[in-house]
Amino acid sequence: QEPFVADEYIERLAWRTPGGGSRGGEAFDPKRLLEEFVNHIQELQVMDERIQRKVEKLEQQCQKEAKEFAKKVQELQKSNQVAFQHFQELDEHISYVATKVCHLGDQLEGVNTPRQRAVEAQKLMKYFNEFLDGELKSDVFTNSEKIKEAADIIQKLHLIAQELPFDRFSEVKSKIASKYHDLECQLIQEFTGAQRRGEISRMREVAAVLLHFKGYSHCVDVYIKQCQEGAFLRNDVFEDAAILCQRVNKQVGEIFSNPETVLAKLIQNIFEVKLQSYVKDQLEEHRKSDAEQYLKNLYDLYTRTTNLSSKLMEFNLGTDKQTFLSKLIKAIFISYLENYIEVEIGYLKSRSAMILQRYYDSKNHQKRSIGTGGIQDLKERLRQRTNLPLGPSIDTHGETFLSQEVVVNLLQETKQAFERCHRLSDPSDLPKNAFRIFSMLVEFLCTEHIDYALETGLAGIPSSDSKNANLYFLDVVHQANTIFHLFDKQFNDHLMPLISSSPKLSECLQKKKDIIEQMEVKLDMGIDRTLNCMIGQMKHILAAEQKKTDFKPEDENNVLIQYTNACVKVCGYVRKQVEKIRNSMDGKNVDTVLMELGVRFHRLIYEHLQQYSYSCMGGMLAICDVAEYRKCAKDFKIALVLQLFDTLHALCNLLVVAPDNLKQVCSGEQLANLDKNILHSFVQLRVDYRSARLARHFS
Repeated sequence: QEPFVADEYIERLAWRTPGGGSRGGEAFDPKRLLEEFVNHIQELQVMDERIQRKVEKLEQQCQKEAKEFAKKVQELQKSNQVAFQHFQELDEHISYVATKVCHLGDQLEGVNTPRQRAVEAQKLMKYFNEFLDGELKSDVFTNSEKIKEAADIIQKLHLIAQELPFDRFSEVKSKIASKYHDLECQLIQEFTGAQRRGEISRMREVAAVLLHFKGYSHCVDVYIKQCQEGAFLRNDVFEDAAILCQRVNKQVGEIFSNPETVLAKLIQNIFEVKLQSYVKDQLEEHRKSDAEQYLKNLYDLYTRTTNLSSKLMEFNLGTDKQTFLSKLIKAIFISYLENYIEVEIGYLKSRSAMILQRYYDSKNHQKRSIGTGGIQDLKERLRQRTNLPLGPSIDTHGETFLSQEVVVNLLQETKQAFERCHRLSDPSDLPKNAFRIFSMLVEFLCTEHIDYALETGLAGIPSSDSKNANLYFLDVVHQANTIFHLFDKQFNDHLMPLISSSPKLSECLQKKKDIIEQMEVKLDMGIDRTLNCMIGQMKHILAAEQKKTDFKPEDENNVLIQYTNACVKVCGYVRKQVEKIRNSMDGKNVDTVLMELGVRFHRLIYEHLQQYSYSCMGGMLAICDVAEYRKCAKDFKIALVLQLFDTLHALCNLLVVAPDNLKQVCSGEQLANLDKNILHSFVQLRVDYRSARLARHFS
C-alpha cells in the first residue's frame, strides 16, 4: 500500500520476529531473523508471480478489445462515406431544381413585368380619359379614404401631362393640375390634423406620399410651425429652444425620410425668427442710451446663443453642422459685433473717467493738470538729474490720492471688458482689441491715477530744510506698490491668455515695462527726497537740542545723564522712520532704502560730532550717545550700517583715551584701516589737544 517505504517495512518485519531485537530482555538471534527473512522473500516472490500472471491476462484482454474497437471504427467510416456520397447526390439534385426554379421565375417575371406595366398604363389611360371627358367616375377619386392611391395616380398623370403639347391638351392639363393641387392641399391638411392628434404613423404615411409632390417642403414648414406652437411660453427662450429641438429630434426620424434636413430647417427657423427678434428687442432698447447694459446684454445673449449651439451639435444636422450653426449665429449678431470694440472702448473710457472723477470729488480735490512738452519736459529732466523740487511744494494734508477701491473698480471693469473681448471679438482681431483695452487700463489706472498720485506726492515732499515736515510719500509708495501688484496680476491672468500667441505680446510687455520704469524713476526720486527730509529733520533736532556744554560740562564731576537729550530725540525719530519704511515696502527694497538711510544717518552723526570740543567727561557722554545711535542702527538689520557705527564708536574712544595709549588704540582692529587724517581729526576735538604732551604722543 502507498506510501511504501522499504526501510520501515524491514524494520517492522524484524520487530515482529522473535529474537529479532532486544525487546523484553530477549537475546538477539540472527539465524532466526535470517530464516524469517528468507521465508518472507519466498512469499513475496510467489505473490509477484501471481500478480504478473494477472497482469498478462489483463493485457491480452485489452489487446482483444482494441482489435474489436478498431474493426467497429472501420465499419463506421465506411457507413459515413456512403452517407456522404448520398448527401452529395442530393445536393446536386437540389441545385439543379433550384436553377430550374430561378429560370422559371425569370421567365415568369419577364412575362409579368410588361403585363403589369401594360395594366398600369391601361389604368392611367382610363383615368386620363375621365379627365378628357370632364367627369371623374372612378372610386379612387370619389372615395376620400383612397386618397393615398389617388395621390399616386394624379402624381403620375401630372408627370405625363407635362410631356403633352399644350395646344391640344391644355384643358386636360389644367384639370390634372387642379386635381394635383387639390390632392396636395388635402394631404397637407391630413398631415396637419394627424400632427395635432399626435398620430405619428399617419403623419409618416402622408409625408411619404407627399415626398413626390412639389408641396413636400410646405408639409415640412407646417410641421415646423406646429412644433413651435406653445413651445416658447417661458422667459428663457434659449432653454425653450433646446427642449423643443430635443423633443423634435426624437420624433422627426419616425415621420420623415430625411430627418436631418427637417431638424436643420427647424433650427434655422428658430434662429432666424425667434432668437433674432428676441436679441433685437433686448439690444436695441439700450444700444444708444445705456452702453453698460447694452454690453452686458450683448455678452449674455451671445454666450447663451453659443451655449445653445453647443447643445445642438449633439444632433445630426448633416455633414458640416459646425459651419451651419456658426453662420446662423453670425447672421444674428453681425450688425452688433462689427462695431463692438468701439462701443467697448467708449464705455470703458467714460466709465473709468467717471470712477476717478467721483473719487476726486469725494476728496474735494480739483485735479491738477500735469502738462507735457516744453517747460514741463525741461523741468522733468532737471528734476531727474538734480533731484531738486522745482515749483512750490503742495500740502496734501496726508492724502495719498490713491484708492484701493478705485483700483478694484477699474480692474473689475477691465476684467469684464477682457471677458467680453474674448467672447465677442473675431479670433483675428482678438489680440488687437485686447491691446486697446489694456491701453485704456494703462491710461486711467497707471497714468491718470498712480502717476498723478506720484506727481502730487513728489510735489508734496517738503524741502530738506523744512521744520516739522510731515512725510507722506512713503504712504504713496506703499499703496502704489500694492496697486501695481494687482495690475500685474490682471496682466498675467486676463490679458496674457488673449495675446500670448500673437505679435501684440511683445508690444504689451514693452508698454508694461515702460510704465514700470517711468514709475520707478519717480518712486526713487520721491524716496531719495524723503530720505533727505528725514536727515533734515534730524539736523533740526540736533541743532535745537544739542548744546556745546553737553560735551564740555562746567562741572566735570557732576554729570548725571547717560546720554544727551538730542540723542534721545534723534533715536526716537529714526526708529519711527525705520518702522515706516518697513511697513511701506517689501522685498529687497526695504534693505536698499534702509541702507541708504543708515549711511546718511551715519554721515550726519559723524559730521555733527565734528562740530564740538570734548572734555574727558564730554567724550564719555559722546561715547554714550554713539552707543545709543549704534543700538538704534541695529534696528536697520543692515550689516554695513552697523559696521559704520561700530567704527564711529571706536573713533569716539579717541576722545577719552589716555595720551600714552593713543597709538595703541589707533592701531586696534577697528581703526587700523582708517585714514590717519580721520583719526587726527577726532583727536583734534579733545580740549587737551593743544597740550604738548598729547601732540607729541599722536605725532
